[in-house]
Order: sequence, then structure tokens, then C-alpha cells
Amino acid sequence: MSDQQFPRQQQEPPGTTTAMDPVPDHGETSYVGHDRLLDKVALVTGGDSGIGRAVAIAYAREGADVAITHLPEEREDAAETARLVHDAGRRALVLEADLRDAATCGRVVDSTVAQLGRLDVLVNNAGYQMARGAGLDDLDEERIDRTFRTNVYALFWLVRAAAPHLRETRGNIINNSSIQAYQPATNLLDYAATKAAINNATVNLAAELGGDGIRVNAVAPGPIWTPLQPATQPEQKIAEFGLETPMKRAGQPAEVAPAFVFLADEASASYVSGTVLGVTGGKPVF
Repeated sequence: MSDQQFPRQQQEPPGTTTAMDPVPDHGETSYVGHDRLLDKVALVTGGDSGIGRAVAIAYAREGADVAITHLPEEREDAAETARLVHDAGRRALVLEADLRDAATCGRVVDSTVAQLGRLDVLVNNAGYQMARGAGLDDLDEERIDRTFRTNVYALFWLVRAAAPHLRETRGNIINNSSIQAYQPATNLLDYAATKAAINNATVNLAAELGGDGIRVNAVAPGPIWTPLQPATQPEQKIAEFGLETPMKRAGQPAEVAPAFVFLADEASASYVSGTVLGVTGGKPVF
């Protein structure tokens, strides 16, 4: 892929896939599976669009049944993800859920196991950011609370609910971190802090759960073209999005999904736990 500059554009949060210019590549026509996750069950939070949709497609084509969560405003995107999972010959479970409370997180895990029979992979992908304001004055209590509840609290609640099931399957957990944990932007102060917390939690959970045979890892994407960008970034940032990377372009969700497949696959990553895998276009994650 060559250097790329996106047209200036904005959406209301949380954004939709079809309104993006260009529409992201989730691997719809390119991802080819090889039965790496045959008959596994994965729960992908925020699986309606962006990286979550790309992971759901890849997991389905690798042979897994997939449950996804989405917000009410993301219902149309979630239905399209489910269609793509079904087209791969796998079961799709669509769960409308705002993960900002413990009871909802527990319900999501329970529903996945009840309807799909087991749980092998938990992907904590759902996230919230808002970059249109800048500086401490924009960090009101509501924004801080939403960012931390979505990105950090939900992770702990989901892991707590999923752990008994993952012990039974010797499954694994993959958290979605970010380059922001390593190179934080000032207008993403709260978001970047949550991603640093996710890195720490990933290492700590790997130590906590490793004795149960549960691997815990994270993927740290760089700038990836998803609805989160036009829904939360100023127009000028969209026009320049990804150009600051060594590869001089943003990544596509389809370029991130294989990292989630690698970490979920026992044949490839059976001794990989407590690590953060960067998919950043050349930006360092150390």
C-alpha cells in the first residue's frame, strides 16, 4: 500500500462503517483461513466494526463461532458482521450491550456460553476515546468515567466472568491496547492512560492466570482506519491520519486481525503470554 491521505470528514460518535470514505478493509475479500481455531468459541467485544469486525471475520474463517457485542447505535454494523460470520459457515451471536457495568459484562459472558456452548477466546476490544477537545479543561468527570469504565473496568469485569469458563477450555485472553500507551497524545490523555493500564493488567493477569493454563496477551495497534477516527478526531487530524508513522500511512483493520489470530492459536502461540504485540506501521512498543 502506498502513502495515503484521507478526505476530511467527521461523524457523530460512535460512527458507522458505511459513512466512511474510504470504507475500511476488514479482510472481507482477502482473509483466507486455515482452521487454526476450528470449533472454538470467541467473544469479541465491540465486534460490530473496525478491528473487532476484522477479528470476527478472521476467527470465523479460521473455524470459530463468534459472539460480538455492540452499542444500540451500532446495530446496523453488528448485523453486517454477523452476516460475514455466517457466510464463513460459523455461528454468530450478536449481543447489544453497554459494558460500563459489571452486571452487563457478566450477562454477555453467560449468554455466550449458554448459546454457543463454551468459551475459548475473550477479546477485550471495545473502547472509547474522544480527541476533539484538547487539554485538561476538556476532561470533565463524565468523559473520564466513560473512558475508564469502557476501556479498563469492563476488561476486569469480563475477565472475572470469563475466567471459570476459560479454565475449563484452557483458553486465552487478548486485550486491545494501543500505540498511545507508548507515545501518548496530549488530546488523548485519558484514553492513553487506559491503554497503559491495559498493558499492565495484561502482564499481571498472565501471571495470575498462567497456572490455570490461560494465556493473556495484548495487541497494540497504531493508527488504524476505523469509525472511531472520524467519530472522535478533528477533521485536520483525519486528513493527516497515519502519515506520521515510519510507513507513512494508516493501517487497515484487516492488517491487525492476523495478530489476534496468532495469539489465539495454540499451535503458534502456546508459550506466548504476558506480551504486547505491536501492529503500528513502524512505531516502537518498547
